[in-house]
Amino acid sequence: MELLAPAGDLNKLKYAVYYGADAVYAAGNNFGLRAKSTNFSEVHLKEAVDFCHKHGRKIYITVNIFAHNSDIEQLPEYLIFLQKIGVDALIISDPGVFSLAKEFAPDVDIHISTQANVTSWSAVDFWYKLGAKRIILARELGIKEIVEIKKKVPKIELEMFVHGAMCMSYSGRCLISAFLNNRSANRGLCTQPCRWEYNLIEKSRPGEFFKIEEDERGSYFFNSKDLNLIKRIPQIKKAGIDSIKIEGRMKSLYYVAAVTRAYKTAIEAGTNTVSTDTQEELNKVSHRYYSEAFFDKFDSSETQYYGSSAYIRDYQFVGEVQKVEGTSAFISIKAKFCIGDEIEFIFPDSKNDFKIKLKNIFNEENEMIQLTKPNTIIRLDLDKKLPKWGIVRKKNIEE
Repeated sequence: MELLAPAGDLNKLKYAVYYGADAVYAAGNNFGLRAKSTNFSEVHLKEAVDFCHKHGRKIYITVNIFAHNSDIEQLPEYLIFLQKIGVDALIISDPGVFSLAKEFAPDVDIHISTQANVTSWSAVDFWYKLGAKRIILARELGIKEIVEIKKKVPKIELEMFVHGAMCMSYSGRCLISAFLNNRSANRGLCTQPCRWEYNLIEKSRPGEFFKIEEDERGSYFFNSKDLNLIKRIPQIKKAGIDSIKIEGRMKSLYYVAAVTRAYKTAIEAGTNTVSTDTQEELNKVSHRYYSEAFFDKFDSSETQYYGSSAYIRDYQFVGEVQKVEGTSAFISIKAKFCIGDEIEFIFPDSKNDFKIKLKNIFNEENEMIQLTKPNTIIRLDLDKKLPKWGIVRKKNIEE
């Protein structure tokens, strides 16, 4: 079963690969649904493809906007370029874009985006007969429905999201951002207004706020919990899913690395129960309250959270190891820590992880300092040489 990780930029892509991804998905500067992500220029796309293939990994490019006429005019040249550099697949939701891809990038596999709302075996069969290689199933499907789809259409690859932010709207097809901010989610510009706090006001009682509730007919409010299916990996594998997908092209390299490593560990455990330690790793990245969403059955009390849209941050990403000289580690600082703090180093192989209580910190001028500052480089003198691709985190202590 393939593990597919997000790549918001080239550095995150490399961390995804080194921390266990079998494939990554990314976007160029246009035609994807994460326009506010760093994304990839054409030069960096070529570099990304070469890097992935050098390391025996695949790279899929999102071309999953709902295209307008102006987009259609620009797409052929871009599709020709993507085929030329050797991307492994295109992620598409729009039938018009699908048709253009078949014409201008005929040698590239097409994966049907979750935005296409594929929720039945009949819809899967429809896309299969048109030539799609893979279906990224709608998040609204439960495991029993997925098993039935696999039995009905066994020749097509199936992919499903297992981790990350959920959209309160059907498979992410939302108009709220466009309505409130004139920025369309369906063209990559979502401002996430579903995360805002809302109140109900009756017209003749201005300034008087009323509590908003839900009943057996469903939810009238927005903020979704994050998806977390790590405990279900054995069932997902048994169901015949070909690829599991992590959401998060806008997230930090630490998130990408830590979450990818956890799911890789879960996959490698086979049909065994996923260990508590592996599950706990997902609590050490920034996240909202977790949910298994639609996996067994839909329960709105399990998918939505009304108290707050704030992230839970039990641990903080504080640094990225830039280079190692002997037993000295040079770290790019992302958040402050100080002498006396306990920090933890994590690596692609979790057997190399370790914690240390800091006794000294040196700045770039070789001066001892008490406290680090973001966007600086510091040196730590350790008692061993570190492996490559280390990340530093610190547990947040409640005051």
